[in-house]
Amino acid sequence: MRGKTMGLWAGSALAVAAVGIVAAVASGPGSRDATPSATGKAADATSAGTTAISLREVDGGPDYYARFKGSLPADPAFFPIGVWLESVLDKGNVAMDSAAGLNTYVELTANSDVQLVRDSGMFAIPAFPHTAAAGFALSDEVDMWAGPGAAQWSGRYPGEGEPCVPAGSPCGYTIQKERRAVAPQGVLLYSNYGKGVTFWESDEEARGFLRGVQDLVSADNYWFTDPNICGRGEGGAIVGYARDLTQEECRLAANYGWTVDRLRNLQDPAARIPVWAFVENGHPSGDVPNTATITGPELRGAVWSSLIHGARGIIYFNHNFGGDCVTQHVIRDCGKDIVPALTAVNQQVKNLAPVLNAPFLDGAVSISGPVDHATKLHDGTIYILAGANQKAGGPAMFTLKCGGSSAVVIDENRTLAINDGTFTDSFADGNAVHLYRIEGGGTCGF
Repeated sequence: MRGKTMGLWAGSALAVAAVGIVAAVASGPGSRDATPSATGKAADATSAGTTAISLREVDGGPDYYARFKGSLPADPAFFPIGVWLESVLDKGNVAMDSAAGLNTYVELTANSDVQLVRDSGMFAIPAFPHTAAAGFALSDEVDMWAGPGAAQWSGRYPGEGEPCVPAGSPCGYTIQKERRAVAPQGVLLYSNYGKGVTFWESDEEARGFLRGVQDLVSADNYWFTDPNICGRGEGGAIVGYARDLTQEECRLAANYGWTVDRLRNLQDPAARIPVWAFVENGHPSGDVPNTATITGPELRGAVWSSLIHGARGIIYFNHNFGGDCVTQHVIRDCGKDIVPALTAVNQQVKNLAPVLNAPFLDGAVSISGPVDHATKLHDGTIYILAGANQKAGGPAMFTLKCGGSSAVVIDENRTLAINDGTFTDSFADGNAVHLYRIEGGGTCGF
């Protein structure tokens, strides 16, 4: 059960040895000396004169989903906003989820009506075959409960007995291979991983789960609510496993972007598959010390950090195992607490879907200040997506190489003047996000 236990493999020597692993990403949000772009490269005002400008398509390319049978729309106006392990039993379920801005179900319950999902104009990626499905899910978090290895799989899942033969030997690679073998031909294959791929395993071990295994991937790190994630052997990856993260370093929206970077950086840059981002929408870790319920501003910051770092979809973990509203259906049962904020951010993502699906214009903008950013080029107009990467936030200065007269701050009813290629803005705290449309500028020749 995600968020509650470490799983079978996590309790092994692998987790203990994690503190000795050298982090694949040298510097994450907790220890930045400069502002990283969506590619993970550092860039600030001092390097503005030397950073090359380049156009970069979204991972997989804009028509990626069209490659697969009966899959998700390749329409640039569509951006996947999903929910994890929901049940769809009647039209009322779909209506409530759709009203919150969802358009995709990932890992539906076995009793769900997949045909109803498709007939309602939504999409499903279940862990079982169905002619109306938009894809097929391989095993969830197999990196944690079975480990990185090719031993024999017993056919058992967590709670059913020893998964690997001989006992204690890792068989996660085998499980995913066998799951692929039973998937319908030509469909989109999806996998979600956990702390094994993101924290505990070496780069080479983690790549074994990504290399040619699935067509779409995610990892669930719940930075705002997980009681253990700030520890040296987990979130400590951000600082090279040297120490525990402080609360200011750990409980930070920008870390959701770090998780996306981790999955992107494990792949061949010339053949990256799309990464979707997991964000909790409630209280997933039960009533234990050092956990909490995510807030609306935190959720918005986490979603936009993921998108800034290149996520091509969002999945909400929709189960509460603690807090004031214990449920498997947060969006349906706990609306007064989180749904207004969740619906608002989903609407903003939907409105900006053509921008999110458009190419990145790397190197066109640099920032001096505590901010992560991505620059997009859509329909001849530059957009800047920016989110704070420090708990306290702070002022930021944006330097534009392609020119511009003003920066329209989207959905904030304000416009900032651009003078000599620069403008400044303030980020109130670590959850702050500002989205800009540049008026009166060029495209740097692209």
